[in-house]
Amino acid sequence: MLRAYDLPKQMSYCINPLCEQRQNPDSAEICLSCGTPLIIRDRIRLLKPLKELTYDPEDCFEVFEVDDTGAGGAGTKSNKVPKRRVMKVLKWNSERYRGMIERESLALKLIKHPNIPESGLDDFFFFTPNKSILELRCLVMDKIEGEDLEKWIKSHEKISQSVAMQWIKQLVQILDIVHRNEFFHRDIKPANIMLRTDGQLVLIDFGSVRRITGTYLAKIGATGGTDTKIGQYEITSIISHYYSPPEQIHGKAVPQSDFYALGRTFIRLVTGTSLVNLPIDEKAERLLWRKHAPQIDKPFADLIDDLVNPVVAKRPMSTENILQRLEKLPGQSKIHQIATSPLFRVGTVVAGLLIILGLGYVSLPVAASYFLEKGKKAQKENRLAEAEEKFQLAVWLYPNTSSSVSQFWVDQANNRNNSPEISRKYYELAIKYNSKNDVAYNNLALVCQQLRDIECVEKSYQVLFKIAPNSWEGHYGLGIFYDDYGKYDLAKKEYKRAIQISSQAVHAINNLSRLKNLSGDYSTAATLALQGLERTQDVDIQTTLYKNLGWAKLEQKHYDEAKTYLEKSIKLNPSADAYCLLAQVQEKKGKTQDARLSWEACLLAASSSPEVQGWRQKLLDRVLGTFVPKSPP
Repeated sequence: MLRAYDLPKQMSYCINPLCEQRQNPDSAEICLSCGTPLIIRDRIRLLKPLKELTYDPEDCFEVFEVDDTGAGGAGTKSNKVPKRRVMKVLKWNSERYRGMIERESLALKLIKHPNIPESGLDDFFFFTPNKSILELRCLVMDKIEGEDLEKWIKSHEKISQSVAMQWIKQLVQILDIVHRNEFFHRDIKPANIMLRTDGQLVLIDFGSVRRITGTYLAKIGATGGTDTKIGQYEITSIISHYYSPPEQIHGKAVPQSDFYALGRTFIRLVTGTSLVNLPIDEKAERLLWRKHAPQIDKPFADLIDDLVNPVVAKRPMSTENILQRLEKLPGQSKIHQIATSPLFRVGTVVAGLLIILGLGYVSLPVAASYFLEKGKKAQKENRLAEAEEKFQLAVWLYPNTSSSVSQFWVDQANNRNNSPEISRKYYELAIKYNSKNDVAYNNLALVCQQLRDIECVEKSYQVLFKIAPNSWEGHYGLGIFYDDYGKYDLAKKEYKRAIQISSQAVHAINNLSRLKNLSGDYSTAATLALQGLERTQDVDIQTTLYKNLGWAKLEQKHYDEAKTYLEKSIKLNPSADAYCLLAQVQEKKGKTQDARLSWEACLLAASSSPEVQGWRQKLLDRVLGTFVPKSPP
């Protein structure tokens, strides 16, 4: 049985799992044993296996380190710049594992994060070896240089609290992106976390990933059945001993199952002890780990224990909850650090004495600044009433602080973790302290759009345009409002006004390009998209501009150009829109297999876009139509 470290340095490897002699000289183009090409798809050469190779029918995957000169490998056939990557190969035709590798491919295409392996549009494909009936499924992704934490902890001491807090924050931020893309990992453990050479953590091995869908949740919510079958539904049970939560062992994993595995991972890291060697409180179904990690203080230990609560409902409900709790831990808050510093305590005493002694007008800015900081501290600790009281005192003592208070509430409202209702309250407070704050009025209008409060939207824009008639952001926001309600002519008018006012209104150019596509004016749509691309380096805007440009080229029947632009859009940031359009282009070009994969991404990727719903419906109508029996003659 061949192991990676037994291979000679200058060898290529045959992808055929049934080949009798898979090692080949590096100069060979075709396997000397079975005749299978050694350069897969004119781009990929297998260098060495990264796991032991077997003929075990239960071992369905092989993993290789490869040189890749294709699109994902940053090179071309004419200019080969090999990039070291990893390729996973499904060698046996198993329905279960086919679903797993296809879900992994889809997840890596849709989830874009610097700490998740990258896999592009052309990195999942089928390959048939020479004279074989096998159809191999191949998934290529970037190779992470570093060491997994399971290996790392064996040669290092248990980690400190400061390292643990940095690492857990990194991983929760990665999970935040994963969950926002409607996936959950299902196999978090030290072996699936890489410590990169630059000190960053990378979450790897998405082979167990699941999509969060209503159908899936309905399946796990069914009653009856066994560990692998719930009611009438088949559920794949992925288990990593000592890391998988109870509900996952019974085939009912949910997004919060990732939190349990994450907590168990950090118990392993902060104790430096294998979980099998830690005592268990049988009654509470918990590991007794704290005495093995005396460097961890109680607030942080409490958070870890909440993550590993055996009851799903008692764990944090979202990544946002975990990040908020991390920010509130002692030593994390900047305000906490300032408030506990000797300098702050001295300043507080001095400010208090100045107020008590009434040393005249010169002391009022100092006192106002004192109450302003106290108000900020109260808001940081979610004491809204106290924060309001302190800000009122600050403005009463020194009116010039009103603009600072107003800006503070704008900053609070802009927090992405706020609900629209909370953001609205904060913008209204910002306006209370500065009625000329055009930014607050503009953002309040946007929040009221989310809340479907039309009266609030109209009133906010009326005041805004009195204060700042040439606010391109305001005209752009009003355009979005009309756009959402299907008033496309009014939306176009506002977008055009925003573009006339400012060259920075690239978002308006982008939205106007989309509306031109919807109305069939493809030439103008393409011109606008190109104009927008010349004006911005923002990746998110470039993504949709390339999508709009590809859409226009598709409708103009310029299919090669359409494919190029849509693939650029997907490479920057995959979206349902671009996949739906690319599928149509691939069908026009006769690329049926590629179109099937793109339609799958189109159907599964999250989107509320009305045009995406239309494309999906047309596809479903077409597919379902093939099953409608013809009327008898």
